[in-house]
Amino acid sequence: MKKLTRKEEEIMNLFWDKGAMFVRELQALYDDPKPHFNTLSTMVRTLESNGYVAHKAYGNTYQYYPLISKEDYKKSTLSGIISNYFGNSYLSAVSTLVKEEKISVEELKELIEQIENGREL
Repeated sequence: MKKLTRKEEEIMNLFWDKGAMFVRELQALYDDPKPHFNTLSTMVRTLESNGYVAHKAYGNTYQYYPLISKEDYKKSTLSGIISNYFGNSYLSAVSTLVKEEKISVEELKELIEQIENGREL
């Protein structure tokens, strides 16, 4: 799956939050100055060609909806990062977080305890 650009991810977040929308509805969610309708329309069609959204036709206009959930996108993005930067080793990624002090040993212990006890993370 192709990684989303920052602008594409912004659009997808709106679809994930609001559900199916027409481009005009999407445009209305932006603060002023709003992106041009044609720009948004082009970006949504790109998202569609990349398999992120699909549409339902209503006459000459299309209502777009997400094909992939936010959770699935997060999982695939994380998998890509682990694969590309950590040799497909989740242990290496966690080790880097500890070394860089992004996660403490105490937090790791708490995470292990939650896993062992079968609690939601």
